[in-house]
Amino acid sequence: MLFQWKERRWGGEVTLDGRQIPKVNKFKYLGSIIQQNGDVDEDINQRIRVGWQKRKAASGVLCHKRVPLGLKGKVYRMVVRLAVLYGSEC
Repeated sequence: MLFQWKERRWGGEVTLDGRQIPKVNKFKYLGSIIQQNGDVDEDINQRIRVGWQKRKAASGVLCHKRVPLGLKGKVYRMVVRLAVLYGSEC
């Protein structure tokens, strides 16, 4: 595997094994959305959306009357909060 970086006035060109890697405005890295302009709006919106999805998936436990409050808190901390903090979608 051969990696090359060619500096140009408008940025740079990256090639890997002779193929040029296209320049993008945003990409996902370790659960975070990295944007070229440095904004974090899309990353925050994605994390909020994932948190709501996880809360909806866990609503059977979180909203059940017979589940103890302590267990509800543990489920919330282990499922919903971790999804929001780390951007986990699985």
